[in-house]
Parts: sequence; structure tokens; C-alpha cells
Amino acid sequence: MAEDDPKTLVSTEWLDAHLKDPDLRILDATTFLPGAGRDARAEYEEAHIPGARFFDIDDVSDGRSDLPHMAPPVEKFMSRLRAMGVGDGHQVVVYDTHGLFSAARVWWLFRLMGQDDIAVLDGGFPKWQAEGRAIDDMEPLIRDRHMTVRRQNQLVKDVTQVSAASKLGDYAIVDARAAARFRGEVEEPRKGLRSGHIPGSRNVPYTDLLNADGTMKSVEETAAIFTAAGVDLKKPVITTCGSGVTAAVLSLALERIGKRDHSLYDGSWTEWGAFPTLPVATGEA
Repeated sequence: MAEDDPKTLVSTEWLDAHLKDPDLRILDATTFLPGAGRDARAEYEEAHIPGARFFDIDDVSDGRSDLPHMAPPVEKFMSRLRAMGVGDGHQVVVYDTHGLFSAARVWWLFRLMGQDDIAVLDGGFPKWQAEGRAIDDMEPLIRDRHMTVRRQNQLVKDVTQVSAASKLGDYAIVDARAAARFRGEVEEPRKGLRSGHIPGSRNVPYTDLLNADGTMKSVEETAAIFTAAGVDLKKPVITTCGSGVTAAVLSLALERIGKRDHSLYDGSWTEWGAFPTLPVATGEA
């Protein structure tokens, strides 16, 4: 079991003990891949951790972009979170119904906006339910709270920056997708994308960082997984994936092992794989 840290990862035991804290705010950040045939909001309305608000990753995003759930403008983030009653002075815990999938994306988004008092629930809703902890279907009472946002631009990279990093080799680029997708052996879930990976990148499938119950592996195991994949942790790291969601699981894992100089390629393969002029590598790293 991971050591509780309200800035990265907390256990179900920790959350249960703090459930009635007046300044605790819980977010259900569940999202499903296109074609899954499931409705995250409807499932939230049916059952969630008491007091949880629903965080819609596709709504709290940049509506001006053709790419899915790109980081929103500062003003939109502030207004959406204020409407959820989340603001300065709150300790936020975010979870999803997969165990650990999309919750890390919201953790990263808060960090991008300069908010550090946020942790992911280790093992998420499945672990919470399996332990017989309280659930309900009540909408929480919302009270406005101002949020001060200071965007941390160093935590995000665009396609031009990643392209330069790929050519120069001055960053370690790490891809969270499954190995078969990284190697280009299967078609991408999103139509029209080429198969393969960013030249020079390494592959750490985000699932490799998780135990069978959806909790994160220990700090020691996590560091060893990155090293075994050939990731040079002496370099700053750029994380990437299919659409910028599971890349954040890698970002969270890096933060937990004390690696602070990491950033996330927000467009990820949805952007890179669609550009015919960008190089694509296949096979092993």
C-alpha cells in the first residue's frame, strides 16, 4: 500500500478517515473511451463516494480545439471549478471507476493550474466499493469558493516542442499506451491515425505501474519499471499516450518517485498520429 500523500496519492483508509473534513472536496473524474457504450455521469448519479462532485473531463477542456479534452483556458477552469464549489483552501481527492485511469488526468490538470492540494484515490471506486465503504446517490450541496489559478506552463508541451525533443534527444519521452500500439502492431482506436510511436520515445504502459487491485506499485517498483524500459531519468521527461489521459498516470508516478521535471504532451498520439509530416517509428524502442 502506498504511503498517504495529500499532494499525490491517498489510500481508501485515509479518505474514509477524512470524509467529513469541512475543507475536503471529492471529484469523480470517470471517463470512458469512445465506443465503450457507458455513460460516466449516469453511473455517478447512480452511485458515488459521499460528497463527490462529477468532473467531466470533456466539458472542462478547450472547446476551441479539434483534439479531445485538451487543457482548458484558465478562465474556463476557474468558472467550472467554482460551479462545483471547489476553490482555494480545499484538499481535493479525485477518483475514477476504473481504479486508476482518468483520475490522474485531473490531478495533472490541477497541477497545471497551480493547485497542489490534490491527490488521486489509490485503487479508486472499485477498491472503495470492494471494502464495503459508504456510497450514495445524493448531489452535494454546492457553495461557491474562489480559486486562484497560476498556470504552470512548464508542465505541458505542444507538438512543436515534442518534435524538437524527439530530434534533439534532450528529453526522455515516455509513452503510456499498450505495447502493441506503441510498436505499431495494431490499429489505433481513433480512426485515421497512423500506428507506431514518436521516434526516440520509450514505452511504459500505464497498466505496468498498477497492482491487480488498481493501486499503484511501490515507489521502488515504479522507479525500477521506468529504468527497465530504458527511460533516462537524468533527463527531463515528457509523458504521452493516446489522448493525454493515461500519460498523466506516468506523470503521477514520476512525481511519486521524486522526479519533478516532467511535462505532458497534451495532444499526444491523437495529434501526432494525424500529422502526415511527422515521423513515426514502429517496433521496439
